Amino acid sequence: RDPEPGEVRECLPFLRRQIELLRPELILCVGRIAAQNLLETTEAIGLVRGSVHQFHGVKVVWTYHPAYLLRNPSAKKQTWEDMKLLMRELGTPVD
Repeated sequence: RDPEPGEVRECLPFLRRQIELLRPELILCVGRIAAQNLLETTEAIGLVRGSVHQFHGVKVVWTYHPAYLLRNPSAKKQTWEDMKLLMRELGTPVD
């Protein structure tokens, strides 16, 4: 289920602090809920996936949630493209 707004409000400060402490090079948001809540947007994932976004100086890549892929196998190709984008951003060779 999608988290309730109050649940998001309660948990988001902890997530932001963890990101601040860990200082990751890149974050992969898997699914609409993760990406929209982290980046504070209502944009549809299909419109913004495939590019690199920023969260307080950290690169963020969006892709589809595995449950979505089970319902929509045709999106697996787009998800693979997102994974290749992520690997390129990390400096990992891609086919």
